[in-house]
Amino acid sequence: MKKLLGASALALVCIAASAKAETINILVEGGGEMLQKAAAEKFTAETGIKVDFTVVPYQGVFDKFSAEIASGSSAFDVVTIDVVWNAKFASHVEDLAPLFTDAVRKDLPPALLADAKIGDKLIGMPAWANAEIVFYRKDVFDKPEEQKAFQAKYGYPLAPPKTWQQWRDIATFFTRDTDGDGKTDFWGTDTIGSFSEEWMAHVLQAGSPGVILDKDGKVIIDNEAHRKALEFYIAPHCIDHSVPENVNETGWGEAQNLFYQGKTAMMKFWAHAYKMTPADSKVSGKVGVAPMLAGDAGIAAIPGPWYNVVPSTSQHKDAAKKFIAFAIANNALGIEAPLGLAATNSAYNGYASKPGYEHFTPLLETLGAPATQGRPMNEKYQEFVDEAVLPAVQQALTCKADVGKVLTDAKETIEDILD
Repeated sequence: MKKLLGASALALVCIAASAKAETINILVEGGGEMLQKAAAEKFTAETGIKVDFTVVPYQGVFDKFSAEIASGSSAFDVVTIDVVWNAKFASHVEDLAPLFTDAVRKDLPPALLADAKIGDKLIGMPAWANAEIVFYRKDVFDKPEEQKAFQAKYGYPLAPPKTWQQWRDIATFFTRDTDGDGKTDFWGTDTIGSFSEEWMAHVLQAGSPGVILDKDGKVIIDNEAHRKALEFYIAPHCIDHSVPENVNETGWGEAQNLFYQGKTAMMKFWAHAYKMTPADSKVSGKVGVAPMLAGDAGIAAIPGPWYNVVPSTSQHKDAAKKFIAFAIANNALGIEAPLGLAATNSAYNGYASKPGYEHFTPLLETLGAPATQGRPMNEKYQEFVDEAVLPAVQQALTCKADVGKVLTDAKETIEDILD
């Protein structure tokens, strides 16, 4: 990290000498500007280049950037985009390969570096990244009577789950009627049926070379790992009944609320939620965290990074690239923002031992796991999800469909999209 900062400081001497007073404009999703604000203020102080943020809702980033591309001119010098758009915008942004020094490459989880590369271009620099990890209720896990009962039933100690089987055992164990009215009111966990990323993480844990597509673009959604992962994903709902019933209406928000309201003992969720646990939540101060689950291929997750890109139509490309280089060198400044996210290993490691940042160690282990990798870098990715992947997951979650046929049908749909 010292070498990185040293290189940055040297570069800034040149920047300060050459840069005239000017402004760069950054288009970013709401919340994202807070993660970059401290770096922007420091950048302005050291270079004299002002940084203005245009903050829009999530879809607004895609819509505004698409409109600029269509018009052939740009009001923005940097756009911070979700990784799912990297392939879509790749041909309309600058190649940032010169910014990926050896120090920067070594400081990024491999999956984030891989997602930045489209064809022979490095199209964006990670600004921040997230991944799902395991959240659990320390207060219920630590009760001696629960530990004794779990050991007696399953033959091994109650502890944060590491494997698929442990996840199912613990979820089943904690699902119960707590008020004696004959109805379950506390569940082991949840199952998200409104999004498919969690299932994709299990696909990688099962050992698939990729999700949906392999490295050559061949559709592999019906391979053995996808099947095993889907069977595991639906089991808590269809077999164990250890999750609330309305799985296909359960999204990230619903899952998070169930946990915060003390209705579930565990959840798999994006790591930033640890820091954002509401003070008035029933689980405040009682939350433990662990790396994402491991399958036959070990721990794996689908990362959720955002990338700073420079539109080809930017009027201030040099200043924009200087800001991006500065931002990655000062990536830790984003951690003090409400979402508390960064992209580099050094930024997360710098906080991992501090109280309140216990989630960073499992996040780093998950992001850096060999089996962790991103979504397919294909500009039709969202079509795959909307028309084939999510419908397949939701059909499987009816508990009435043949998992193999569901995936075969999804493969045919994706191949039609590609044709």
